[in-house]
Amino acid sequence: MATQALTKDNFETVVSGNPMVIVDFWAPWCGPCRAFAPTFENASGKHEDVIFAKVNTDEEPEIGQAFNIRSIPTLMIFRDNVVIYSEAGALPPTGLDEVVTKAKELDMEEVMRQIAQQESGKS
Repeated sequence: MATQALTKDNFETVVSGNPMVIVDFWAPWCGPCRAFAPTFENASGKHEDVIFAKVNTDEEPEIGQAFNIRSIPTLMIFRDNVVIYSEAGALPPTGLDEVVTKAKELDMEEVMRQIAQQESGKS
């Protein structure tokens, strides 16, 4: 499956409307971003049950700012509208596959319990 371009107009709909979305924050002038692009595209073909999307931080600076993106490329994984992974830097193909597999295996009920506990502890 091809990667999807995310904009401020469709970001929320795509992330909240799909069980798992992997977002690559990138810019056209970024060498490591361009080098990572084929790896990201290939992974989207292997994991057709996952939405692979890209945010061009030059064209969509508001999204990058909203997620405090300070370095590109940055990979962020959303499951059930929750950020479960965020890391700057390009991954090799095997590293990306491993991260995607672990993200799929994550027990989201347990994640939601932990979030609820953290939030109840703050009040």
